[in-house]
Amino acid sequence: MGAKLSGGGGSKFHVEANSDINVTPFVDVMLVLLIIFMVAAPLATVSVEVKLPKATAKPQPNPQKPVYISLKKDGSLYISNSETSIDQLGDDLKKAIGQRDPEQERIFIRCDRLTRYADFMQVMNKLQDSGFYSVALVGEDANNKGS
Repeated sequence: MGAKLSGGGGSKFHVEANSDINVTPFVDVMLVLLIIFMVAAPLATVSVEVKLPKATAKPQPNPQKPVYISLKKDGSLYISNSETSIDQLGDDLKKAIGQRDPEQERIFIRCDRLTRYADFMQVMNKLQDSGFYSVALVGEDANNKGS
């Protein structure tokens, strides 16, 4: 048992109420969450720059983990941020989707507006030959004022 050593009146078992809120654990948790989001946010974006053509279709919701193919105007081909070739596209794409079914997986294609149509069709044919039948084309929003 503890004894009251000093202070005002009352019995030795009288404990004064503490009205201060301890916010240290709350601040610690918030700082950890902030660091997690600061590290994870850049990983969720595609960093291959292409100039997208304007699209007027209504945007559709993205799947949980979308797979993007980017085709630049010089013909270079990327899966997310990893460069690939047309010959390796099917194998690299199957590695990117993991255990998911290729026939059910939606592949998003980002293509520079100055890309040759023959290069684009080569990618589309390779996707079909590799068993990927659900393809979505990504375009820039027509209401967006960017170039």
